[in-house]
Amino acid sequence: MAGLWVVGEVTADGGLARISTEVATLARTLAEAAGQKVSGVVVAADPTAAATELATYLPRVLAVTEPAAAERPWAMVAADRIAGLLEPDTQEFIFVGAGPDGRDVAGALSALTGGGVLANATAATWKDAGPTVEMSVFGGKLTTTSGFTAPTGIVTVRPNLVTAKTAPKVGSVEPTAPAGELTQPAVAVLERITEAGAAAPIEEAKIVVAGGRGVGGADGFRVVEEIAEALGGAVGATRAAVDAGWIPYAQQIGQTGKIVKPQLYLALGISGAIQHKVGMQTADTIVAVNRDPDAPIAEFADLVVIGDLFEVAPALLAALRARTG
Repeated sequence: MAGLWVVGEVTADGGLARISTEVATLARTLAEAAGQKVSGVVVAADPTAAATELATYLPRVLAVTEPAAAERPWAMVAADRIAGLLEPDTQEFIFVGAGPDGRDVAGALSALTGGGVLANATAATWKDAGPTVEMSVFGGKLTTTSGFTAPTGIVTVRPNLVTAKTAPKVGSVEPTAPAGELTQPAVAVLERITEAGAAAPIEEAKIVVAGGRGVGGADGFRVVEEIAEALGGAVGATRAAVDAGWIPYAQQIGQTGKIVKPQLYLALGISGAIQHKVGMQTADTIVAVNRDPDAPIAEFADLVVIGDLFEVAPALLAALRARTG
């Protein structure tokens, strides 16, 4: 079937990944504006739950049951099965989230189909016979606009680009048997490690309190964590902070970390370099505390408090605790 495809990623508990709901919303909106068909595909050992949820966003979802998806790296297996669904010599464009698994799927699909990849899309429109994709490059300093010259193309979509919205009508779920043998090497998963006590994903937080080099060290992050707890938010950090070992890499925000879109972003001791800005600039409200009035973050923050972080942060924490106490 020619048209647009959405790859549904599956979480560890079998549900649909949040980023896939955002990608589905974008692809459905694009298809409606262009008069194109759009379908979803979920490849998993048990795709039922994820496919059912994806059908609340798309008119049609193929649920491909593939036991190997539980035993091998998911992206390789999913790409193999998705490639088998595509029709030769027809215009088909695949949309997937720009997370670790999505990037792997895109690369594998490109190798299997010969289609190009437009990575980290920040916007997409339909022009002529295919999608036109905007991408942020050089740390957010430039925006490029690109399209496809081949019949098949893959687009990876940055998280938090759109707000997920279900479709007016629930779509159908079609159980689909995989065709043929898997062609990719049978790479075995020898061990899975789950981080104990992992915090809620910062990509999904409505409030993010982040610390940078100005925090001074791991001890300095205690007040960052306390303010985040008082606000009911998540803790984030700059690359300098995670490289120094003050906080886990899972909390890094920026060009080489996570992309967040909270209602409130509180930046403590963060200069606001372009590499960090690209990961948090779409926050609804940005509040910064920095002793340097000429710090780059002052140019785009909604409110800047010029002062010593170790005086301002404790005062802020005391005010928050007094309000809730």
